[in-house]
Amino acid sequence: MKIEVVHNPDKTFLDSKKVGSWPIWTKEVSDFPWSYDEQEMCYFLEGEVTVTPDGESGVSIKKGDFVTFPEGMNCTWHITSPVRKHYKFGV
Repeated sequence: MKIEVVHNPDKTFLDSKKVGSWPIWTKEVSDFPWSYDEQEMCYFLEGEVTVTPDGESGVSIKKGDFVTFPEGMNCTWHITSPVRKHYKFGV
């Protein structure tokens, strides 16, 4: 299970995915387990988090990152700065 991160994608990339039309999710500083029933793509508008897939090393994510989480992944989120992100589930 691999988390894919694109740091600071350009406007053309974001526009091609229609990121601006996706809903926004926010979350305060916290730790919680999460399971992905389907793929999620998201674009971080604010915040910092380390997402650690079960049995693997953590991945640091921050403002300006475009992230794809794979379907079937179980992980733990460790939010160190409040998160605000656009998100889309499914393909």
